[in-house]
Amino acid sequence: MHGNRPLTTDDDDRRYRPEGEVEKARERDPISTFGHTLLDQGILTKSRIDEIAAEEALRIKEAGLAEEVVAVSIGVQQCQETIRTALAMGADRGILIKTEDALEPLHVAKILKTVVEEEQPGLVILGKQAIDDDCNQTGQMVAALLNWAQGTFASKLEFEGETVAVTREIDGGLETIKLKLPAIITTDLRLNTPRYASLPNIMKAKKKPIEEITPDELNVDVTPRLTTIKVVEPQKREAGVRVENVEELVEKAKLLNTEKLVLKAQIHAGGRGKAGGVKLLNTCLLYTSPSPRDA
Repeated sequence: MHGNRPLTTDDDDRRYRPEGEVEKARERDPISTFGHTLLDQGILTKSRIDEIAAEEALRIKEAGLAEEVVAVSIGVQQCQETIRTALAMGADRGILIKTEDALEPLHVAKILKTVVEEEQPGLVILGKQAIDDDCNQTGQMVAALLNWAQGTFASKLEFEGETVAVTREIDGGLETIKLKLPAIITTDLRLNTPRYASLPNIMKAKKKPIEEITPDELNVDVTPRLTTIKVVEPQKREAGVRVENVEELVEKAKLLNTEKLVLKAQIHAGGRGKAGGVKLLNTCLLYTSPSPRDA
């Protein structure tokens, strides 16, 4: 492999919070009274997709195709714990780009581009998308900035000389492409099952080096380009309608179908995307056969 070391990034873990607190947060209303999400309050955990990326980098090294695995994370000081997890899994060293700013995908991509140019890895492996804002852009942006080949949503990697065959998960099934190294890979959930770090490796990870730098030291401007105006919950579903028998169920279904046809006709007549003030009821019909006790 060109460069003889893969670079695995935890760029989606821009803030970190113990998993127990995340589970408690999920039980609460995700939208605060000020219209912001729990993401703004730092309620996050490690990314499973990034752990898969780290696992794949380690397997590449264990196969003799790489000499070193470097784990990279971007965010607050607590992100060091994410790097320690990768080091406990088997990564050799870590790099933390420390910032208190809420980073956008382009910021992350520019930072990683600078790190890649400094480290000169033969392969960069990232999770396919963030677990906070669900963005699926960073890997593609890094590839574009570096002018490198990219294989996204990878579920299988096969190396041959200076190339890698990437099996990708796409809507129609699986697609296999061959990339010339160095390249950018983003991992799908089915690529592998990450290992658990053993207690001895967790202790060893505490002695492995983590370099800390800032975006300013990398000459990367992280000024926000986007502003979140507000966050609102989707409209609540209306209660379902319970019917007594199959005949009534059929009649209700016919009525709903008629309402849909009327709505489509009014949208067509009033212009695309305009429903003429007609509201289609989101109704659920439930029919249950009477039990012997009820008969």
